[in-house]
Amino acid sequence: MHLWNLFVAAILGLVEGLTEFAPVSSTGHMIIVDDLILKSNHLYGTEAANVFKVVIQLGSIMAMVVVFWDRFLNLLGLKKNITREQMYGERLRLTHVITGLVPAAVLGFLFEDYIDAHLFSVNTVLVALVAGAVLMIVADLTRPRRPKTETVDEITYRQAFVIGLFQCLALWPGFSRSGSTISGGVLLGMSHRAAADFTFIMAVPIMFGASFLSLVKHWGAVTPETIPFFITGFISAFIFALIAIKFFLALINKVKLIPFAVYRILLAIVLLLLIWNR
Repeated sequence: MHLWNLFVAAILGLVEGLTEFAPVSSTGHMIIVDDLILKSNHLYGTEAANVFKVVIQLGSIMAMVVVFWDRFLNLLGLKKNITREQMYGERLRLTHVITGLVPAAVLGFLFEDYIDAHLFSVNTVLVALVAGAVLMIVADLTRPRRPKTETVDEITYRQAFVIGLFQCLALWPGFSRSGSTISGGVLLGMSHRAAADFTFIMAVPIMFGASFLSLVKHWGAVTPETIPFFITGFISAFIFALIAIKFFLALINKVKLIPFAVYRILLAIVLLLLIWNR
């Protein structure tokens, strides 16, 4: 195992961790750092590269689980010393999360092969980066002055379902799951923090399920030679995702979405310049 390979794994884990849950498109960043700069896909072959991307995504998911640990225990009814009022009162329930998951789960199942075959390219990611930025700008400019839903515990089933419809946009690589769903929540009258909380909680089961299926499919790439590479990426993604999630949640109600939209447009320009210079 060369130290360069471990360095590559750490850098890719860093990129995944910092960008997976921010509305800036982790896919766009991974293309720049992986395919256009580090050229790391040749290290162990295509199948190993697919497994690695799953592994670092799992690192990010585990960071989300840590941040929302108490919330997930509540949703599953596993938290001790919780009162009946807390369990059945006005609060986020597991059924809200399931309601939000249904649209993207159905469309993802129906169009998975088409998405893999036609939408995973630099050109489509470029378009998605800009389209997602426009949606975020529109959401910020048209949002109500005073949010109707201040916290995630006030979310309605209608809001959960419509946010789930916005999540379908994230099936287009580069659009960003958090960018589309937070924008949808804001357009529905939710505060940025409430929309972000629901987005992150909803992301865990759908990302974990997709990662698990992909890992099983490509399990043959897990060998004694690649395991240190995978572990390094996983740890890096976990640590930096933990930092990024806490920072983002503390920041989102203050800065809103437009700064992230501007960043996405700049990222698209950088990506376009890199393509031209190939």
